[in-house]
Amino acid sequence: MSDKQPDANEVLQRLGVDGLRQQLDEQRRPYLVKPANEPGTTAAARTQQQNKKQWNWREWSITAAALQCKQFPEIGWVLEGILPEGLTLLVGKPKVGKSWLALELSLGVADGGFVMTAIRPACTGDVLYLALEDNQRRLQKRSTKLRGALKGIWPARLTLVTQWRRLDKGGLEDIVEWCDSVVNPRLIVIDTLQKIKPIKSNAGYAEDYDALQALQQFAGERGIAILILHHQRKMEADDPLDTVSGTLGLAGSADTTLVLNRTAQGITLYGRGRDIEEFERAMQFDRGSCRWRLLGDAEELHRSRTRAKILEVLTEEDRPMTPKEIKEAAKLDAEVVKQRLRAMVEKGEVVKLERSKYAHRDYVPPVTIVTSVTKGNTAA
Repeated sequence: MSDKQPDANEVLQRLGVDGLRQQLDEQRRPYLVKPANEPGTTAAARTQQQNKKQWNWREWSITAAALQCKQFPEIGWVLEGILPEGLTLLVGKPKVGKSWLALELSLGVADGGFVMTAIRPACTGDVLYLALEDNQRRLQKRSTKLRGALKGIWPARLTLVTQWRRLDKGGLEDIVEWCDSVVNPRLIVIDTLQKIKPIKSNAGYAEDYDALQALQQFAGERGIAILILHHQRKMEADDPLDTVSGTLGLAGSADTTLVLNRTAQGITLYGRGRDIEEFERAMQFDRGSCRWRLLGDAEELHRSRTRAKILEVLTEEDRPMTPKEIKEAAKLDAEVVKQRLRAMVEKGEVVKLERSKYAHRDYVPPVTIVTSVTKGNTAA
C-alpha cells in the first residue's frame, strides 16, 4: 500500500468542488463545537460551552513584572482622607444625624460649597441623592435649613429622588442610566440600604455580600463614590465594624465603612477601608444650623479634655489628691485617670507626692511652723 497522499487536483477532478468541500467538512467535524440546536448536545454542555466562550482568565491576569511598571491614576476623593471613590457604608444609630450629613455632603459636592462647616470637597460634579425615607417637602425644609431659602440658587447638578426600584428589580440599571445621562457623575447617596437591598428569604453572609457586590464593582469601574446609609445594631462591640446591622458580609463587600457613633465622650466618626488609613475623628452636631463640624482626632481630643478636667480639679482643691479622689471629683474612669496622670507627670504638668498623691505643678505645700518650748523654771 502506498503512503503517498492524493494530489488535490486529482481529488478535485474525481469528486468535483462540492465533493471536495464535503470531504473536508467531514474531516473537520470532530474538532468543531456543536451548535446549540444540534442533536446530542445537552443543555448542560451548551451552558458550559457558552461560559467557556465568555470567560477568559487571561483578561484578568498580569505578571508581577508588568504590574511593577504599570501606572494607575490616583485614588479619587470626595472628602480627602475620609470618603474615597468606591462603595462606602455610613453606619449610625437612628436619628444620630446621618441624613443631615449626607444631604450637606451632596449639596457641597454639587456646587463646591463647604461640608462639615469648613471643609471643601475634593471634587465637584453631578450628584444623585436617593432620599428614600423622605418626601420633597421635608427635603426642601432640610435644604433651607442648611443653605437658606434666598442664599443663592441651589445646585442644579444635585438630583433628589424619593422613590427607587430595588437593586434586583431594575434599581442598578437605573443607577447606570443616571450616570450615563449626566456630564460628570461623582457621588451617589442611598438613604437607606434597606430601601434598595434585594429581599431574600435567607439573610446570611453570602446574601449580604451579594447584595452590594454589583454596586461595589460598578463604583470601581466608573471611579465614582457610592455612599450608602445604614443602621447600627443595638449591641455594643469592641470593634466598630461589629456594630454594623446584619452580617459581616455588608462591611466585607464595601470598600470603606464609616461609623458615626455616640459615646460618653461625645460623637465620633470612625473609618476603615481598603484605600484609607484607619481613623477616628471627634464630631459635633450643631442643632441650631443642623450642620456637622469635624473637631479633630478623637483620641487626642479626649486626652485633652481629660487633662483639662484633672487640672481643673487639682487647681480648685489646691491639695494633694489620690487618683480615686480625682476620679470622683472629675467624674472620669479610674484607669483613664491613672494613665493621664502618668503622662502629665512626665510632661511636668502635675507633681507626684508621697503616698501616691498628685498635685498641680504650682501647688505650694502649707508651711508648718514649729515652736520650740524651753523648759524653764516655774514659780512656786
